[in-house]
Amino acid sequence: MLMKRVLPLLAVVAVFFSCLGPAAIVGATTTTLSGSAGLEGTVKGNPPTQTPTISVPGNGQNFSNLPITVAGLCQSGTLVEVFKNNVFAGSRECSGSSYSIQIDLFSGRNDLTAQDYDDLNQASPVSNTVTVNFNNALPTTESLITLTTQYAKRGADPNTDLTWPISLSGGTGPYAISIDWGDSSSSDLKSQQFPGAITLDHTYKNAGTYNVTIKATDSQGFSAFLQVVAVANGPIQQSSSGKGSNGAVINETRFVPWWVIGALAALTFIAFWLGMQHRLQVIRARLRAGKPPFG
Repeated sequence: MLMKRVLPLLAVVAVFFSCLGPAAIVGATTTTLSGSAGLEGTVKGNPPTQTPTISVPGNGQNFSNLPITVAGLCQSGTLVEVFKNNVFAGSRECSGSSYSIQIDLFSGRNDLTAQDYDDLNQASPVSNTVTVNFNNALPTTESLITLTTQYAKRGADPNTDLTWPISLSGGTGPYAISIDWGDSSSSDLKSQQFPGAITLDHTYKNAGTYNVTIKATDSQGFSAFLQVVAVANGPIQQSSSGKGSNGAVINETRFVPWWVIGALAALTFIAFWLGMQHRLQVIRARLRAGKPPFG
């Protein structure tokens, strides 16, 4: 008799928990962000398939002044990186399927190539090679001033410090360095006595992608140029329309803590048990009165 009373109650509790799902039992919280940087884990897609081109400058051109402009076609939505003799020379976001980057050159021969990179840093096929020559006006005993960096693209959140390590070599000190960060702020000016590693820093106020131009000039008036891309990423926030600040759709499911689930289960069990006891008392009273148990 006892089992006949208890089994329906246990079945109700089992159905209650199965409806909530296993995540509710442990009080887990699951958040899904579609198409945003907030996703945990990355599913790799195919790298850029379009091969960029270099249409400017022309093959075999000679230069005596810097910087020069490298331009061509690219795959929209990628980062274009230009190389001189396989050394990074500058980067720019591909906009409208084309790009234009100002770079400096090594003395003598420079073999220029370009590649597109997606957000996962996957590279496209290498572009055509354009060979140009730079006739250095410096005496042969002096080396040409150059700027290099390991980062074609670097980012930070708005209102936080974005640092950019670069390397300055060649030329004759002291050096004057100007940095145009690509926003509405004035260019930064720095002085450097000796060549070596330099860390540039800047704080962007608004999220976005910015083209950064760095110029270094030595005491003899010779200059080096470097263009890179900075990104200011704002934190993703949910709006009333269910979309993040960057337009990403946010589907969020929250579950109550496990102790609340346990309390509700206990209350449900007690309520059903009391209800069954009351029903049994009513049936017994009707039987004692000689009436049908149900009516």
